[in-house]
Formats: sequence, C-alpha cells, structure tokens
Amino acid sequence: MSAVIRHDWTREEVLALFDLPFPVLMQRAGAVHRERFDPSEVQVSTLLSVKTGGCPEDCAYCPQAARYNTGVDATKLMSTDEVLEKARAAKAAGASRFCMGAAWRSPKDRDIPKVAEMIREVKALGLETCATLGMLKADQAVALRAAGLDYYNHNLDTAPDFYGDVIKTREYQDRLDTLGHVRDVGMKTCCGGIVGMGESRAQRAGLLQALANLPAHPDSVPINRLVQVEGTPLKGTALLDPFEFVRTIAVARIVMPASMVRLSAGRAEMNDELQALCFLAGANSIFYGEKLLTTGNPDVDADRALFERLGLRPMEVVQESNTVHADIVAPATASCAA
Repeated sequence: MSAVIRHDWTREEVLALFDLPFPVLMQRAGAVHRERFDPSEVQVSTLLSVKTGGCPEDCAYCPQAARYNTGVDATKLMSTDEVLEKARAAKAAGASRFCMGAAWRSPKDRDIPKVAEMIREVKALGLETCATLGMLKADQAVALRAAGLDYYNHNLDTAPDFYGDVIKTREYQDRLDTLGHVRDVGMKTCCGGIVGMGESRAQRAGLLQALANLPAHPDSVPINRLVQVEGTPLKGTALLDPFEFVRTIAVARIVMPASMVRLSAGRAEMNDELQALCFLAGANSIFYGEKLLTTGNPDVDADRALFERLGLRPMEVVQESNTVHADIVAPATASCAA
C-alpha cells in the first residue's frame, strides 16, 4: 500500500482496514511508515498545564471540568518565568517540542498577550512550541502565530455520530471552526482523539475518517487511550482491548501517512510490549515527562530505557525560524472545515 495522501476516505474503507487480520494490518501500516519516516526515530514532546482546572465544559472524560468532583483544584495562569523553568528542564531531558495547555473553553482576549509572551520565550530556547487553549477566534489565532507559535492542538475527540454522547457544551463544528482559523494563519495543527470511551469500532473508524478528510491532514495526530478518572462520567467504562488500540494506531498511520502519530494519554497504563507494538504499527511521537496535564505519564528514565531496549532514538527537529511573525494579518474570511 503506497503512502498516498487522500482526503476522500469513506467510513466503509476505514472500517475495512480495521477488519484486516492483525498481521496483515501491521505489515501494511509498517510499510506506509517506512515510506515516509525512519522507523527508528520518535519525536518527543513535553506537555505542561499552564492553567489547570475550573473549565466550564462538560467533556465526560475530563478531570478539569468544574462540574465534576475529581480532586483537581483550579489554578491561575502560570507566570512566564515558571513556564520557562519547566521548558528548560524539558529540553535538557531531550524534548524537542514544548506544549502549553490551559483549561479554558476559549481564552479571553486579555489572556492572549500573556500566552504570547510564553510562546516567544520558549521558542527562544530553541524548542518548537505548541498550545492548547480551547476554541480560538480568528484574531486570536493571528496573535498566537505572530508570537511564533508552531502548533495548535484542538482535538476532534471522537466521531461526529458519537460526539453528543461525550460532550454537549460545544458543537463538533466549533472544533472544525477553530482548526480552520489555525490553518488560515499558517500554523500547524495537532488534532486527534480519544478511544475507549464506549464507542464502537465503526465510530473509531469514523474519528479517523473525520481526521483524514480534513482540508489538510493534522501535522500531529495524538491518539489518547481513555484514562478513567474518579468523578468523571466515563469512570467505569469497559476497557478497550489493547490489540484494538494498536489497530487504531495502524489505521491512523495508513490514512494519514505523513502525520506524526502520537501515543498520548493512557501510556502510563501500557506495558512496554504494548508500546512496542504501537511503534511497529506506525506511532512515531510521544509525550515525555511524568504528567500529562493532570494524569500520569511514564517518567523520563522509563522512556529512555524503553528506547534503548527497542533501538529507538529521539527525532531531531530543526526549527524553520525563531523569528516572530509580526507581519501576519487576519484573513478576509476564515475558512471552516466541513
């Protein structure tokens, strides 16, 4: 199977990939991966929660939603100095990208200059920058890009036909609109979803179909395995079969051959053997560090040991430029993915 970029996948085609015998699917995904990437390299990112908890949304998986009693206390936005201290430590540990997350439905205009300062200072360290701040307006996307932001994360979370079972405070189109604003100003997109929330295999195929049929494939595709947190509505959901998770990684690699496919949340609950299968299936990015926003993650030493056992090495990333983009102006019309 050639690693051809397509934007016209049908649900039936994606589901047919899921239904392949496991060895056949792994072989196909591995061939596509080797056509586009060095399979011995893994891109390494670190994620920091710069503003935790107190989110007004009702995402059924999220411990940061204010309406759920999960033991997560709301905090104020961190200072730039605090963020820089964490960014320096992440770079020293081998991360090439530093991601900043804030538990907002959408940032207020007064928040953007503060985040922009963080972006400029982190980028000056020689790190790629990423932010996940909720929904963006077109002018906010312009301001973040002008500060030098490389990536913006905004997940679709799940298939359109399962979305309403998980989230009711934000429409699917809201997510597509934000991704459109991000693409319009030339930022790269980081967009994936969560599996194991009670969706069917057909709905997992629907998530990957929606991602692959975006106007541009996401540059990074985080595949999260649900972390069940006490106090959230999805606590007690039947656990996803590990081989089904690997199948999801493999199908993501085939339908989005040039994207970084990232093992994201849920990796702390995966043993080394399961992670190795995911790398064989085409995963080539991980979050590095002991915490993802508010949930656990394997520590740096454990990841280094796993990389050594598997003969993997961190991918070296060369930044295009450290200059800010002060000349960027808002587009006349912001396109929306449909």
